[in-house]
Amino acid sequence: MAANLFEELKDSLTTFKTFLHDNVDTIKPIVATLKTVVPKITELIDKLIELMGKLKTEIDKINPGVVGDGLAKVTEFTTATKNLLDAAKALLPDQAGPIGEVQDIANVVSSLPSFGAIKDQLKQLIDEIVTDLTKLKT
Repeated sequence: MAANLFEELKDSLTTFKTFLHDNVDTIKPIVATLKTVVPKITELIDKLIELMGKLKTEIDKINPGVVGDGLAKVTEFTTATKNLLDAAKALLPDQAGPIGEVQDIANVVSSLPSFGAIKDQLKQLIDEIVTDLTKLKT
């Protein structure tokens, strides 16, 4: 498992991009054939392209540098929060859902310090995926 949410996203995008790039020439004629039988295949590709665009937009919006030095303290806070929630789970099993939601938020916030280092890599991976998805449609 990756060290944080953004590393996990990078790993997933890299795996998908590599698969798609290595197989686009094989998949493309199959997609062309499927269009006659399952016209929604084009919609699937369009939705994937749209999703990649939305993901890239959200990545662009995140700017951990704006927070400055306070980010280290926030990271300490979220780490302490996650530890507290882990301990609370055992005592509050019926609150697993809300505890999990707060842990997810804490994971995103605690991942921010490393985000700046991979932001451009994530955007590049998304661009490469969109390029290959577009090739499948032509």
